Amino acid sequence: MILGILKEPQDESRVAFLPEAVKTLLSWKVSVWVEKDAGSKAFASDELYQSIGAEIHNRNEVISQSDLLIGIQPISEVEISSMKPRAVLMGQLNALYNPELTKYLIENNRTAFSMELVPRTTRAQAMDVLSSMATVTGYKAVLMAADLLPRFFPMFMTAAGSITPSRVLILGAGVAGLQAIATARRLGASVFAFDVRQAAKEEVLSLGAKFVDVEGAKEDKSAGGYAVEQNEEFLQRQKDTIHEHASKADVIITTAQIPGRKAPLLVEERTVKVMKPGSVIIDLAASSGGNCALSQPDKTVEINGVRIVGVGNLAAKMPQDASKMYGKNYLNFLKLIIKDGNINLNFEDDIVQGTCVCHDGKPVSSRIQI
Repeated sequence: MILGILKEPQDESRVAFLPEAVKTLLSWKVSVWVEKDAGSKAFASDELYQSIGAEIHNRNEVISQSDLLIGIQPISEVEISSMKPRAVLMGQLNALYNPELTKYLIENNRTAFSMELVPRTTRAQAMDVLSSMATVTGYKAVLMAADLLPRFFPMFMTAAGSITPSRVLILGAGVAGLQAIATARRLGASVFAFDVRQAAKEEVLSLGAKFVDVEGAKEDKSAGGYAVEQNEEFLQRQKDTIHEHASKADVIITTAQIPGRKAPLLVEERTVKVMKPGSVIIDLAASSGGNCALSQPDKTVEINGVRIVGVGNLAAKMPQDASKMYGKNYLNFLKLIIKDGNINLNFEDDIVQGTCVCHDGKPVSSRIQI
């Protein structure tokens, strides 16, 4: 069996597998073909892949000859059509946000796995690419904010007087939010955090932040740890509370997203207008609609001296460790579908079933609605 590793688009620095992960694949009696320069932006040369036994080929060869084709970003319909008839495609295909591609895969009898669909269960934790990349994103967002902020994060006692710590407000205490809290605390900031899930309160407090409480949130245990949509009465109380805290904040980092839906609006235009000049908003949900009313995907805008950064693929800013984590998630998942050097799809396994977009012309994951 040939496992192909693709080079990502121009704006993506990560690679699905670094050479250290390819070593493991080779030990599974799998031939590994790597697209030329696939790992170059993650500082993994073609020579390094070749030195451990992988083969370097051009893109057309990798796509047309692989039995299992793996990347991170989706590939085009034209490239999918050039794959082997029974080949398996795997990546972060954004199956819930990209219905056209999902429909194409189903109509063309392709077998595809989309890693953002990995169930949020204890057993699947080691395969959860969203959590891994959220860790990178939460960390990097704080460093970005610290770089843009025109003042220190920590408190300083100097001969020139005392400097008070910056006040950081984190909206959303999932994986990205908790990593942002931990990083901001390590940098010495005074940190406040909000989440609609009461279960997040204990984690926020354990990291040394203060929890911003808004009573009356609706929760759903079946949501896999994600927030769920709230009623209008709660949303207004939430916006008023955030407005009050935001007016005192030096930095706001927003991380709240709902799978398959537009990101909830948390920071209104009126809120931005009362923030202090020099303040910074990092919106990690900008690509799915934005938590801030004024954010724009992959752009920085300035309103009344407040800089609003609409973050896209922030994990690509740390390609080495992000690729390492991604590859480990992939390896843990591939253990479920590679047996004796061949693909063996067991749809009785809840993780395999839950992650599979389609097989034999039919949707497989219960989350795929076509």
